[in-house]
Amino acid sequence: MTTRETLAALEEYDTPSITNVVATYPDDELCLGLYNPWSRDWYTDQSVETMYPELGPRAGFAVTCVYGLPDPNFGELGFMDVVDALDDSPKPTVLALEQDFPPEVADSVGLTGGNMTTAMQSLGCVGCVSNGPARDIEEIRPMEFQYLVTGTAAGHGDMAVHAVNVPVSINGMDVAPGEVIHMDENGAVKFPADRIDDVLENVRALEEREADLQGRLQGASDAAGVRAAFAGETYGEDEDGDGDE
Repeated sequence: MTTRETLAALEEYDTPSITNVVATYPDDELCLGLYNPWSRDWYTDQSVETMYPELGPRAGFAVTCVYGLPDPNFGELGFMDVVDALDDSPKPTVLALEQDFPPEVADSVGLTGGNMTTAMQSLGCVGCVSNGPARDIEEIRPMEFQYLVTGTAAGHGDMAVHAVNVPVSINGMDVAPGEVIHMDENGAVKFPADRIDDVLENVRALEEREADLQGRLQGASDAAGVRAAFAGETYGEDEDGDGDE
């Protein structure tokens, strides 16, 4: 499979399934254990929401940028530098956009809208995850471009690009340029691009195993049946690992 085909295959699975094989259950044989699940910032928290849950999952290589208020001592970067970074990246991409605005205006910055989205999509970008609001939600809807943001705001004032393709932090998820981002209505998760084949292989195996488990659970009619179905599974093990929770 090409990398693009692998990313498309990952979009067949929801983001919680991806987190499960990336780091959620470190003792599970299908979990790659890429991060300590509680001490590392590798997925987004509840403060972001998906604008178009009907689109399903999106996956792509991270291109990053930081926006904030204009700085009279720095004016070297602009949106065209973000455009260049998107153009230079392997495709498809997901823009990880950190909004670094003062608290008094942070909730009022409807930063990305229809024009920016059209430009990004033309360069192979399939989604944007940001720690601030977006706008033009209905204008963007037909584009089938996914947004994972804190909400919406109708306008903004002067703003500027502070950095492009640097590590960013977005609502609990630290992202470096070139990492893979997988996102859906549950949130977003990141992982190293060189583990993309491992993630796909393991999430496929996890899906098969969970389908089998759920089939056994559907056949259970009492607690004993549920315990039997869970035998050997992570949910079914107590602290001694004997499955007798």
